[in-house]
Amino acid sequence: MTWTIRPRSKIGALAAITAGEGPLVVLIHGVGLRAEAWGAQIDALAKSHRVVAVDMPGHGKSARLAGTPTLAAYTDRIAEVIDGPATVIGHSFGAMIALDLAIRYRAKVSRLAALNAIYHRSPQARQAVLARADSLDGESHADPAGPLERWFGPTASTARSACEVWLRDADPAGYRDAYRVFAQENGAQDDYLRSLPCPALFLTGGQEPNSTPAMSQQMAALVPHGRAEILPDAAHMAPMTHGDDVNRILTDFMKEA
Repeated sequence: MTWTIRPRSKIGALAAITAGEGPLVVLIHGVGLRAEAWGAQIDALAKSHRVVAVDMPGHGKSARLAGTPTLAAYTDRIAEVIDGPATVIGHSFGAMIALDLAIRYRAKVSRLAALNAIYHRSPQARQAVLARADSLDGESHADPAGPLERWFGPTASTARSACEVWLRDADPAGYRDAYRVFAQENGAQDDYLRSLPCPALFLTGGQEPNSTPAMSQQMAALVPHGRAEILPDAAHMAPMTHGDDVNRILTDFMKEA
């Protein structure tokens, strides 16, 4: 797939790629990326749904949040663009936001899909992600080599090249703000997961070292209507590298009663 820049609409305070008609689907990308990261899902889901793929605050064409933002601030800003019950799909930090949306804005979320979501990091993983957050000054661009290695390994691909461009173009302050929240949070609390009323899908890759299969399986086991799906050969960027598989799983999930 070619990861080209797409036209955007302004929805409230956010920029978003919009496509299709039908039931609403909201897509939320991860730190350092932009709405185009959902290109494969936009094309597939827009055949039967109204798709809104947002640029997270401080990313793409969306303005930063004021001050030192919290997870709730990101969630509140994205909640403003949801004008009715929606399937909310988030990836990585976007999955963290999607879960918070489902917990705090229940009337707006009819289904939840959390892709490559974190849950109860190990002490070593938590220390590493906090150290990466502390290294960001908000003025200089972070070296993309580390994220690209964690996400893709050494193998070249069009998806890897696109992510490198987006990471190099990302606003340093917007990247820092989002990454700090991502690092400081440690996944939804168990009581909140147990109380989720909507169907919830937790999807990750079998080769994912950070948002591990065990994390998705543990979260799914706590949610009353939860399920986990593991793509054995995928890693962190499954929506881009395994688009057909992800689209099949999402489409089946959205069709279920």
